[in-house]
Amino acid sequence: MRTITRDLLQHVGERVEVEGWLHKKRLMGGLNFLVLRDRAGLVQILDHEGKEADKLNGLQNGTVMKVSGTVVADERAVGGVEIHQPQIEVVVPVSEPMPIEIDKPLSHKSENLDTLFDNRPIALRNLREAAIFRVQAKTLTAFRDYFAKHDFTEINSPKLLAEATEGGAETFKLDYFGKTATLAQSAQFYKQMMVGVFERVFETNPTYRAEPSATTRHMTEYITVDAEMGFIGFDDLLNFVGGGLVHVANYISQHCAEELKAWQVEEYVLPKDGADIPRLTITQIHEMFRDATGEDHTEEDDLAPAEEKWICEYAKKELKSEAVFVTGWSSKSKTFKFYHRANAENPELADRADLLFRGVEITTLSMRENRYDVLVEQLRKNGGDPESAGYAPLLSAYKHGMPPHGGFGWGLERTVEKLLGLNNIKEAALFPRDMQRLAP
Repeated sequence: MRTITRDLLQHVGERVEVEGWLHKKRLMGGLNFLVLRDRAGLVQILDHEGKEADKLNGLQNGTVMKVSGTVVADERAVGGVEIHQPQIEVVVPVSEPMPIEIDKPLSHKSENLDTLFDNRPIALRNLREAAIFRVQAKTLTAFRDYFAKHDFTEINSPKLLAEATEGGAETFKLDYFGKTATLAQSAQFYKQMMVGVFERVFETNPTYRAEPSATTRHMTEYITVDAEMGFIGFDDLLNFVGGGLVHVANYISQHCAEELKAWQVEEYVLPKDGADIPRLTITQIHEMFRDATGEDHTEEDDLAPAEEKWICEYAKKELKSEAVFVTGWSSKSKTFKFYHRANAENPELADRADLLFRGVEITTLSMRENRYDVLVEQLRKNGGDPESAGYAPLLSAYKHGMPPHGGFGWGLERTVEKLLGLNNIKEAALFPRDMQRLAP
C-alpha cells in the first residue's frame, strides 16, 4: 500500500512503499542520495550500495518511480525521516533533461517571467512555485468558509452574455450562432438579480476584460470573488468586507505556514476586527501623498498606483494596518456605474469604497441603486438603452421588488499576490493571460 510522504514519520522502523517523481539525485558510487516528490512533499532515499540507484543511470528528474524501503528517523532530513535499504522500480523513465531546474528556487525577476510562464507545467513541479497555488486554493476555501458563516448561497452565472455588463471596460466579442455575444466582465447583473431570491449570494468565476494594459496589475482573464448582500447598509457592507480580509489572512496564516515560510512572508499587520480597518477619503489620501512627496494628484478622480502603495505603507506604520478603505468617491466620475447608489445625504458622493492591501486595490464595493425609476434614469445617463435585451432581466427583477443591497468584486490573484509578497499579478495566475499570451 502506498504511503504519502507527509505520513512517513508515523512509520519509523517500518518498511513502506512510496510513489512519485524523481526530484533530485546525487550518485556517488557507494553512497547515493535520491529525492522523491509526491503531492505532499519530498523524501530523501539513501542507497548505500548503489545497486538500486544504478537503475536510474541515464534517467532525468521527472522519472516516475516506486520505492519500497525502511523509514529511518533523521531530524536533519526533510520531514524528519529518510528511506533506507530501498528497492526501486522505474515506472515511467524520462531521458530528456527538464527545461527548468525544479530543485532550486526559480527567479521571479521581470526579465525571467516569460521563461517561467512558457514552462509553467514543469516549473510548477518546483515546490516553492506550487506553494503559490496551494495558497490560492486555501484562499478560495477561506472565502467559502467566511460566506458559509454568514448564510450565503453559492451561484454560478453565465459567462456568455448578450450585452456588456459594465460600460467602462472593453469587452471580448464573439459570434454566437450569427448573433454577437460578449464574454462576461463580471457577474454583476446576475448576483444582483439573485439578491431577490437568496438575499446573499457569491460566486468564484472567470472574468474577462479586453483592456489593452501591460502592467503588473492587470490580466485579460482572472478570477473574481463576487458577492452581493440584500438588506444591508453601507457601513455594514464595509465591516463585512473588512472582516473578510481579516478572516482570509488569519486562515492562510493558520493553514499555510510552510508555504508562507517558503516565500519568506512577513506576518500580516491587520486589526483583529475588520470594522477597525482605517477608512480614509480619496481627497485625504491625495492631500497626504502630496504633502509627503510633492507629487500632486488632487485633480484626479482615482488614486495613482504610487498613492495606493504609499498609503498602505503609511497605515502599516502609523495605523497598525496594511489595509485601508478608500471612501469619498465622486458620483460624477467615470468610476460611478449606473447601478451604483449616490449617498442620500450628499448626492455628490457615491456609497462606494476600495479596499487596498499591501499597496494595491484588491476589491471595490458599493451600495446599489435599488429604485427602478432611478436605475433606469442612471442607465440612460450612462449611455445605456433600457430597451436592450442585455438589461431586460435585471430591470425585470427591479420592477418586482429589490431591497437595498450592496456587494463587491474581489480579485483572487491580486489577493494571493499580496498574501505572498509577489510583485506581479501574473505570478499568482496558474496560466496567465494578457495581451501577448494565449499559451500554455
